[in-house]
Amino acid sequence: MTAPETGTTTTETDTEALRERARACLTTARARTTLLTTCVDEPDLTAQHSPLMSPLVWDLAHIANQEELWLLRAVGGREAMRPGLDSLYDAFEHPRAERPSLPLLPPAEARRYAAEVRVRALDLLASADFHGTRLTEAGFAFGMVAQHEQQHDETMLITHQLRRGPRALTAPDPDPAPPFTGPAEVLVPGGPFTMGTSDEPWALDNERPAHPRRLAPFWIDTVPVTNAAYQAFIEDGGYTTERWWTPEGWAHIRRHGITAPLFWRRDGDRWLRQRFGVTEPVPPDEPVLHVCWYEADAYARWAGRRLPTEAEWEKAARHDPVSGRSRRYPWGDADPAPEHANLGQRHLRPAPAGSYPAGQSPLGVRQLIGDVWEWTASDFLPYPGFRAFPYKEYSEVFFGSAHKVLRGGSFAVDPVACRGTFRNWDYPVRRQIFSGFRTARSEAA
Repeated sequence: MTAPETGTTTTETDTEALRERARACLTTARARTTLLTTCVDEPDLTAQHSPLMSPLVWDLAHIANQEELWLLRAVGGREAMRPGLDSLYDAFEHPRAERPSLPLLPPAEARRYAAEVRVRALDLLASADFHGTRLTEAGFAFGMVAQHEQQHDETMLITHQLRRGPRALTAPDPDPAPPFTGPAEVLVPGGPFTMGTSDEPWALDNERPAHPRRLAPFWIDTVPVTNAAYQAFIEDGGYTTERWWTPEGWAHIRRHGITAPLFWRRDGDRWLRQRFGVTEPVPPDEPVLHVCWYEADAYARWAGRRLPTEAEWEKAARHDPVSGRSRRYPWGDADPAPEHANLGQRHLRPAPAGSYPAGQSPLGVRQLIGDVWEWTASDFLPYPGFRAFPYKEYSEVFFGSAHKVLRGGSFAVDPVACRGTFRNWDYPVRRQIFSGFRTARSEAA
């Protein structure tokens, strides 16, 4: 079939649209990387601001090295530009705590390397064939690289939050929202639904394949747990009452003296928090942020509820009870737009609970995408029929009970790396990430 205005076939038109999407996603990611690595001076780029995080300059060169590995070499078949960098920027060979002692590229050289790789990658993209291999089909490798860079951009934003010193980043606040007056929870009907995906072109291996799940009916919070609600847990002795905590969680908070979310401190009768170099009162209507899985689980127990399982979270986010199908996103199949969700570092904070009514699920659950990553009750495990691709170290090596699943994305996540099937995971002690939660209960509870 021919498109009359251009004389090209539909297939050619689709290929050019895919090429443009890949170019736009790569360009958006690089603009964000540039912002995060030019807003501070060189000493801040080379310093390690927390043993949990890499120096920013390591992330910058690692992004470029992975782009070279997967696009220039794996797709383009080109020779290594600087073979000695592969080991230096291998995330599995060098734990984060060791990276400051490595002979890292200095900032100016890292930028030159990243820029040269990008020029060559865009040249490759201009003539790339999106067929033939699983790596090139539908531009997967280009989408994977764009997602990888955006994931490291989120990691670098976490480093900025941990960094001491004056504010280096600014962004407008989300639009104010009236107090949410809808129902506190909604009932998700029991029965089957399709979890995961087999046809999302840029979905990563742990999101695959699509498979049926059957769940009992359950109730889930309409909005994420807010700072005000979490403060009530604190004031009721949540951190000093052992019965709300798992044995591991209780031991963890006692050992580390944890009495509130990370970055909170009490000032007389009010709570303050540190946010990207600024100290401010804790806003009561925002989703709570920087809590670990143990804290989320303890709050849920205190509230007489529980954390949703990963399958429950995804059914609440994707299942349309009228059509019976699973959507790409809570609002439908369209890519995220600003009215749907707080994504892409447009803001440097969550929006008030109840925001983005245009992004709600068919059952009326809000803010399932964006604002805060949401802890679930589930361990990070493979789906039935899982196959590692294109390398085991992305997902497979993390499967097991050591990591808990987070879903939904945060304000720090770019839309290219966020969808209704996207899975994140971390240790249950992690609090520096942009994590919050919502609670659930069984229908009979």
